[in-house]
Amino acid sequence: MLKRAFVAPDPGRVRLRFASRGVLGIGLAVALCGAAGHSLVAAITGGLAALLALFTVTDPTVRGQAGTTALLPVAGLPVLALAAALHDAPLARDLAFLAVVGAGVYARRWGPRGHALGVFAFMMFFSAQFLHTVPGQLPELYAAVLLSLAAAAAVRFGAWCYERGLPVPAAVPLPTGGAGLRRITTRQAVQAAVGAGLALAVGQALSGERWYWAVGATWWVFVNTTSRGETLVRGFRRFLGTALGIVLGFAVAVPLHHEPVVAAVVVAAGVFGIFYTAAVSYTWMMLAVTVMASMLYGLLGVLDTGLLALRVAETAVGALGAAFAVLLVLPVTTHAVTEAWVERALRCVRACTAETAARLAGDHTADPAPRVAELEAILGRVRLSLAPLVHPLHPMKARKGRARRVLALLDDCAREVRGLAVAAADPDASHDARLAAACRRVEVAVEALTEQPVGAVRRPSAVVAEPVAGGPVLAHLHALEQALLELAVPLRRAAGVPVGA
Repeated sequence: MLKRAFVAPDPGRVRLRFASRGVLGIGLAVALCGAAGHSLVAAITGGLAALLALFTVTDPTVRGQAGTTALLPVAGLPVLALAAALHDAPLARDLAFLAVVGAGVYARRWGPRGHALGVFAFMMFFSAQFLHTVPGQLPELYAAVLLSLAAAAAVRFGAWCYERGLPVPAAVPLPTGGAGLRRITTRQAVQAAVGAGLALAVGQALSGERWYWAVGATWWVFVNTTSRGETLVRGFRRFLGTALGIVLGFAVAVPLHHEPVVAAVVVAAGVFGIFYTAAVSYTWMMLAVTVMASMLYGLLGVLDTGLLALRVAETAVGALGAAFAVLLVLPVTTHAVTEAWVERALRCVRACTAETAARLAGDHTADPAPRVAELEAILGRVRLSLAPLVHPLHPMKARKGRARRVLALLDDCAREVRGLAVAAADPDASHDARLAAACRRVEVAVEALTEQPVGAVRRPSAVVAEPVAGGPVLAHLHALEQALLELAVPLRRAAGVPVGA
């Protein structure tokens, strides 16, 4: 697990730059809050706002990121005011918190912008509980949030906008699943509200002071997950990361939180860890969050061993609340989501092949490269969706083996598609009848895996492979066709058995 988090490939050092920029932006925000004479509570609120702006805003274009960042206070500041106004009205506060949870998850239907605004709104309500915000503090907190967002934006879009030198990532929206309660984001919003309600009730029974930890655990389990399997795995990883972070907190935060310089270094290391490990290990990201939070509690003067133990218990309550909700309330099955992502990946393979064929036929407007980037993004979602099935603790070996085979063959398809794009970009590459025939066979293979009704799909008949002397394009097409033919077996289309079954 440690190797995965810190030795995982980092092409272009994107994760390193992401983490370094996060530390710089948040450090600048907190420093400016201090220079402006804000209190520690306001500085923490501002630092959180900067962290969210740098971490959760993921629009595919820099312009889109700037627009979403500008909208964060529009979504967050009214929620912060609401939480402060309801500070002395527990029942109304709890109902409002659950409404914010449901609305924040529902906002995912509007893509990366909706996701970021929903997270920011939730965290403003959460931070008000964390810091016991009252209405008299709002002017200072508003100023700190706006100042910190400006600092984060200055770093992200001015001093260190490394995204301008990177290809625009493909936008990969979630499968909708239909309308109304058939829509996945709607079902998840209901699930999150129910799970958070359970977590809130049990969390308050455990602690009238720190009950919001349980609600926060439920909320973050739902972020970036779609199916019940993904949510269950994420809940387990959150609890594991929190428990490990508490162990480290005992060793670091408890004895050292009275040292301001050491505390600042540990908080900065926690921020770096959050940003650097987020893409590869949710467990290690939660460890970093927990250590950072422990040190912040130390700075606020409320840290002790009992508080750290309570955090583990509240996190467990939140994870169990999420598990109950995804299993019993409008469940979104793993195989249904996986089927949608696999089908989208296969259709993208076909589009890549069609773009390659058109390019080789002389159409210079055709370009398979964007489709390759889209396929890589979709495969990331396929891996996330299949993670519960390939987890070491999954008890059913047959399903685990089938899921791993699907992933391996889709990775083979991606490799051949990348090769096709490179070969098609060669100005000396030419088109002939064999390439057209091979492209057509690939399209037929994809159609057989995606378009015919379940139960009526047959495995495409194997063809006699032509010699690959036609160059690298033909070699990639033959290998791609073979991978698609082999996919029919683990997908079990002919038998009508879904990949996640």
